[in-house]
Amino acid sequence: MPEPLVIVEGVRTPFCKAGSELAGLAADELGRIAVDALLTRTGFDPALVDEVIFGCVCQPVDAPNVARVIALRAGLPDTVPAATVHRNCASGFEAVTTAAERLRSGHGSVFIVGGTESMSRVPLLYPEAAARKFALLSRARTVTAKMAALSAFRPGDFKPLVALKMGLTDPISGLNMGETAEVLAREFSISRERQDQFALRSHELAVAARAKLAEEICPVYLPGGKHPVLQDNGPRAGESLEMLARLKPVFDRRHGSVSAGNSSQITDGAVALLVMGKSRAAQLGLKPLGRLVAWAYAGCDPVRMGLGPVPAIRKLEQAGGRGPRDVDLIEINEAFAAQVLAVLQRLGDVPEDRVNVNGGAIALGHPVGATGARLVLTALKELARRGKRWAIVSACVGGGQGSALLLEHV
Repeated sequence: MPEPLVIVEGVRTPFCKAGSELAGLAADELGRIAVDALLTRTGFDPALVDEVIFGCVCQPVDAPNVARVIALRAGLPDTVPAATVHRNCASGFEAVTTAAERLRSGHGSVFIVGGTESMSRVPLLYPEAAARKFALLSRARTVTAKMAALSAFRPGDFKPLVALKMGLTDPISGLNMGETAEVLAREFSISRERQDQFALRSHELAVAARAKLAEEICPVYLPGGKHPVLQDNGPRAGESLEMLARLKPVFDRRHGSVSAGNSSQITDGAVALLVMGKSRAAQLGLKPLGRLVAWAYAGCDPVRMGLGPVPAIRKLEQAGGRGPRDVDLIEINEAFAAQVLAVLQRLGDVPEDRVNVNGGAIALGHPVGATGARLVLTALKELARRGKRWAIVSACVGGGQGSALLLEHV
């Protein structure tokens, strides 16, 4: 049997809505804060790390291979390599499972993995026609040539393209992620009221779990001596069905049911996990939070990308021998309420009191490259608190994929 990968400890920053408290921090800085807090909290010698692997979707152009930038700025030796992985919303999972594959192939035994995302920092882009004109202007050498290049510009050249909106639109189906949720809401007859009820549940559970979630959060000290950010700012204590019902549909304004209130929040944040081979942990005298038992990735119709957890969880059950009814906790990333409800309906007979027991991305937020690592950390911490053993963590993936991991608290 291959040696199992164990998760020793994890730390994350608070998750904050884009444009709010963490908007001034780039993805590499958020990741550095998480890794630095992990090393401080564990006292682990960074020289023992074989590789750093981080997920990131909105990869910053000024920090290419952001995992490497994070590692060096967090003080790891320059001899420790680093790689950035990208599987859209499952990038945090990809970091964990890539470490497991490295372990199995003999390419390292100790890893820092996780994910980071600054959705506030996704840039605005110039249209392609404008970019060509800027290129001509940059090559102009005489005043006459420069004036000619400048005269070619038109007001429309300065209307920016919103890269975040482009990134949340699937080029195959032509639908943005919210539109795919509308497809599921119609196909599975999921009403607006049912979606809002699920969204309210997410907020209520997240608010009730603040003290528990604080165990996995490190403070973020902002430049300029401001007060540190200590908790997620998405969960709303005063949320109600009436307030949610007042929000208009975003993706189909005439006939839709998916609103900002029953969708995941666009978020900034980072997560870092210390993972290693089971024998290496024993050698170092470390008691893990849990182990990665099995994992699965699966493809699905991009138009129905939110159903991705269904084939992934079924594939996981074949690989790990346990399905949703055989585990103590289930985390399904709340990209949209309609999407999670469609997954639960398709899986059938899943105890809802085991699903997202501390709330999910509708309340906590969804920094896309980091969410998978957050689900692993949250699930293992909750298993330990409850004295339970098994958890499945899963997510849909933009472009039509699903991801699922089976975890065991040890």
